[in-house]
Amino acid sequence: MNKYSTQWIQDWCHENGWTDLFVERREYWAFPPHAVMPMPIPVQALRTIKAEKGFSLHEKVWYGSAFAITTVGIVSSCLLACPMPLVAAFAFCAVTVAQTEDE
Repeated sequence: MNKYSTQWIQDWCHENGWTDLFVERREYWAFPPHAVMPMPIPVQALRTIKAEKGFSLHEKVWYGSAFAITTVGIVSSCLLACPMPLVAAFAFCAVTVAQTEDE
C-alpha cells in the first residue's frame, strides 16, 4: 500500500530544493540541493507530510473496502447463522492491516 501520494512528496521536494524524485522499493529518493548523489527523503519529512495530509488515496480505498466487507460479513453471518462470512471479513482485514505496515 502506498502511504504517501507522490504529489505530496514532489511538493515537499520543490519547496526544499530537492530534485528528480524517484521511488525504489517503497522508498522515495531525490537529489538534495547541490548534491550529485541521490539520498532517501528524510523519515522526519515523510512523517510531517503524513501528519499534514492524512490518508492517501490507496489507504482510503483499502480502509473503505475493509469497512464495507466487514459490514457485509456481519450482516451475512447474522442472516445465514454461519460464521464463515465473518471469518472471510476478518481475513481481508488482516491483509489490509498487513499492507499498512512499513516493512
